[in-house]
Amino acid sequence: MDISVVIPNYNGEALLNKNLPKVIEEMSGYKEGKTEIIVVDDFSQDKSVEVLKNFKQRNPNFNFAVNRSNKGFSSTVDRGAAMAKGEVLLLLNTDVRPEEGFLQPLLENFKDEKIFAVGCMDKSIENGKTILRGRGLGQWQRGFLVHRRGEVDKKNTLWVSGGSGAFRKEIWDKLGGLNELYNPFYWEDIDLSYRALKSGYKVVFEPKSVVIHEHEKGAIKSKYTDNQVKRIAYRNQLLFVWENATDFSLRLSHFVWLFYHLARAALSLDINFFAGFFNALILLPKVIKSLSISQKYFILSDKEVVIPCKL
Repeated sequence: MDISVVIPNYNGEALLNKNLPKVIEEMSGYKEGKTEIIVVDDFSQDKSVEVLKNFKQRNPNFNFAVNRSNKGFSSTVDRGAAMAKGEVLLLLNTDVRPEEGFLQPLLENFKDEKIFAVGCMDKSIENGKTILRGRGLGQWQRGFLVHRRGEVDKKNTLWVSGGSGAFRKEIWDKLGGLNELYNPFYWEDIDLSYRALKSGYKVVFEPKSVVIHEHEKGAIKSKYTDNQVKRIAYRNQLLFVWENATDFSLRLSHFVWLFYHLARAALSLDINFFAGFFNALILLPKVIKSLSISQKYFILSDKEVVIPCKL
């Protein structure tokens, strides 16, 4: 099985120097197929491109591309995926480094042809503490999908992270990869996993495949204010519902509850929610076009997808 590692980068000069050698080391030990590492730079303003040129000179299976403008996470990853030749896409953020032996348990899951994606165990470094992440749960509440961290003692998951997960490229291409409506970040990996589940494929969590994830050193915190992040998160939470909810009861519930959320935002002067809502409305024509493509693959209802992940 051939593996393509795809890494999006924005101003990650230091992280590339720190974590890429470990990625290269782990991939060099894989003997059951060909491997390649692809980094797509999202118009960095630091010396990331110089770093990537140096890595390319020293590593024959290393390649990179540079966006001519800042596109966002989905577009950057999709560009790398389009360049990839492997049967499995291994997505890693620049602030992620794999532990020794993480690859084999991950790939074992792909013996099941219905497996689309497999998530890694994230040893997430947050405020000086290590939190085990990688398994996600969710349920529909008050018109929205509310997601949360799941305990890492089971393999079922509602989504696989785009920052530390493996994806079967054949299905990735069929589903269209990450939806670029979610640029610059957030909800794009939940959206893709959810579309795959509703299309009859499987996503699982693999606790034996461990990575170190230093979230606080990522690009989001360095480029965006807290208010900007909230507006983008609100917008994409709305886009997710409009893109994916097909059960009539869920659609009705969403629009009923939406009036409640708008009224509550007005009373609390939550400008970020209103900004997110209007930014989502602007994208509505593109949402309609997008859902007409994605929903043709759906064979399961929202209820069938979400209820098993409450376990």
